[in-house]
Amino acid sequence: MCLAVPAEILSVSPNGADAMASIGGIEKPVDVSLIDHPVPGDWVIVHVGFALNRIDAKEAEETLRILASAGELHEGMTITSGGARP
Repeated sequence: MCLAVPAEILSVSPNGADAMASIGGIEKPVDVSLIDHPVPGDWVIVHVGFALNRIDAKEAEETLRILASAGELHEGMTITSGGARP
């Protein structure tokens, strides 16, 4: 399974194609060449190091909340292609 996650752009390189972004509080380089005029403070969806599109802060917050709650499986549970199982 592949997952795209929200990230906040912290800074953009002078060439406008690369940026530093905060993904869950961790700073990572991100390719922003697919985003028109990225600026610090923009929220984007990142997949395998590429910012795919902008999202608003509310959507980012909701997605992060859902991802956090998905990580709260009961101890001893695992995720399989059929769902969570004991």
